[in-house]
Amino acid sequence: MLDGGIKVTRIYTFVNQKGGVGKTTTTINLAAYLAQMGQRVLVVDLDPQANATSCLGVDKLGVSGGTYEALLGDVNVASYVLLNERLRLSLLPSSPSLAGAEVELVDELARESRLRKALEPLINKYDYILVDCPPSLGLLTVNGLIAARNGVIVPVQCEYLALEGLGQLTQTIERVRSLLFPELIVRGVVLTMFDNRTNLSSDVVTEVNRHFPDQVFKSVIPRSIRLAEAPSYGLPISAYAPTSVGAVAYEALAKELLTGDKKH
Repeated sequence: MLDGGIKVTRIYTFVNQKGGVGKTTTTINLAAYLAQMGQRVLVVDLDPQANATSCLGVDKLGVSGGTYEALLGDVNVASYVLLNERLRLSLLPSSPSLAGAEVELVDELARESRLRKALEPLINKYDYILVDCPPSLGLLTVNGLIAARNGVIVPVQCEYLALEGLGQLTQTIERVRSLLFPELIVRGVVLTMFDNRTNLSSDVVTEVNRHFPDQVFKSVIPRSIRLAEAPSYGLPISAYAPTSVGAVAYEALAKELLTGDKKH
């Protein structure tokens, strides 16, 4: 992450229009482990459901400002960033008001790049900014894609129909690349909910690797009861069950991402 001796912020956007693929789980747990490894990390919750906000122990109904204000207003976005001192992790929260943003942005100038512009004052204040998108391919997700200076990370669950919709997502990425952001890349694909008791999971791993050669992270996230429980306690897996199989997998993923980033 060094550029001429200066640390450069890496911005990754987590995207998949299918719900329930472990997108938010991957965002917050990867963020928590990167922070644990000494990185300055900001999670940006771009989903009106505010799951990342809740998973990090923040009441979405009590949020005074966050991504909605960042997208709609000319505000100092840093004033809405919340710091979790225990996790050494920062959060730009979401709230239900974000649901109206897509409609309100329709007539706005440069509406697709509002998030990218809003995050500019935070560049170099963090080593990593991780953006959690809603499970859709609407204007909020397009904002997330254009903000992704270093690429998108796509979580894919190891289940039947896992590849359904990936073609549509790929088309959206290509469209954004050709019309709005030529530098947009896929940083990697994360395989989630792997069950080693089934042949199906292994078949999906093989198929995803075939569709995305050299883009699939080697660290595979298993199905885990502890991973499913952690959000209800407002904690990432690193704090809730640090010795569980899910924790070990996400720690490995964070190390893999860090190692890869240091080479580029």
